[in-house]
Amino acid sequence: MKLENSLAFAKQLDQEDKLSSLRNQFHIPKDKEGNDWLYFTGNSLGLQPKSTKKYINQELEDWANLGVEGHFEAKNPWLNYHEYLTNKMAKIVGAKPIEVVVMNTLTTNLHLLMVSFYRPTKSKYKIVIESDAFPSDRYAVQSQLKFHGFSEDDLIEWKPRENEELLNIEDLEKIVSEQGDEIALLLIGGVNYYTGQFLDIKKIAEIGHSKNCIVGIDLAHGAGNIQPNLHDSNVDFAAWCTYKYLNSGPGSLAGLFVHEKHAKNKELPRFAGWWNHNKATRFNMRQPFDVMEGAEGWQLSNPPILSMAAIKASLDLFDEIGMVILRKKSEKLTGYFEFLINEINSDDIKIITPKNPKERGCQLSIQVKNADKSLHKKLTENNIITDWREPDVIRCAPVPLYNSFEDVYRMVKSLSSILSKGKEVKIQNKIY
Repeated sequence: MKLENSLAFAKQLDQEDKLSSLRNQFHIPKDKEGNDWLYFTGNSLGLQPKSTKKYINQELEDWANLGVEGHFEAKNPWLNYHEYLTNKMAKIVGAKPIEVVVMNTLTTNLHLLMVSFYRPTKSKYKIVIESDAFPSDRYAVQSQLKFHGFSEDDLIEWKPRENEELLNIEDLEKIVSEQGDEIALLLIGGVNYYTGQFLDIKKIAEIGHSKNCIVGIDLAHGAGNIQPNLHDSNVDFAAWCTYKYLNSGPGSLAGLFVHEKHAKNKELPRFAGWWNHNKATRFNMRQPFDVMEGAEGWQLSNPPILSMAAIKASLDLFDEIGMVILRKKSEKLTGYFEFLINEINSDDIKIITPKNPKERGCQLSIQVKNADKSLHKKLTENNIITDWREPDVIRCAPVPLYNSFEDVYRMVKSLSSILSKGKEVKIQNKIY
């Protein structure tokens, strides 16, 4: 299909989109006049499904009416509530149910996983991350190195090449080939938060395992966005949050993956609590610790029901649609977005996200020459909600669940207008 830069064409794409009605299942924030915001920050906080309140209210009612008996008598008994989420979450990340559990928060889960999988020796102790990893990941691995008596100098960065923004897999191969005998762990973001680059997770696992390194993946910007196929990728572990593309609400619980090959290894060191103890004897309080098999063996505490109810509301939507269909719309939506940005035809604007749709999620990172945060402020004043990252990048995520082609068209139209006005002001200032 030949793309067109017009509102009529954007509306036509929405009419042809079989998923367009999904937007009606989400609360879209509105301005003072009641008009929908143009919301492009699902990569920071996903919008609330309208069903979320109903799901949470069900648990509130059962708590009010049943008290502690809600653990057994609630409509969705609380005792094993996390199990309602497992199968659907496993489908989203391409895993087997035994490999997935919803628990804790992202960085907490990364630390718990590193307790088990970062087992440094005197000769094999270094950790590899991407140079522009999300700060929380950097802080986590730096503290793990320090905890084990090593230095921040033992953190190896996989960097883009000079004058480039994207990572090259050949450079990671070189790092591991040359230093692999000293590397204990690769902890890589599956989708880079800054550029939106979707990395080849399976290839990363192959590279790491070629030198007997453990491979972990942070899917904070991947879960619900791309299809990571974690089981087939053969990574050792992964973790992700659920409040971005999985729409579970601010600060909600996270997901954890441990590959099936580790499922029955009860000798893996780990922290323990009563919820990773054998279900059959968990409430016989005087039994010695007997760790559960699979990802559930990393749990510590009983499930927080209200947060899980919000996750359940979103996962039910995902399960109804499926990631394959969502990815198809995502690629089409982002492709139209890219086309419109390029139509601005300015040397001052550049998309640093990969051009290949298979190498990105639904985020486009737009670099604007000589821009500062005032540009982001102007967009916000026009009820366009994007995300600014220093020094000069606007991150935009048209989410296939609730963003429309018309959203994308109107956003780019406003961006173009703001940039044009800014250029006019600069020319006037030079004249006078």
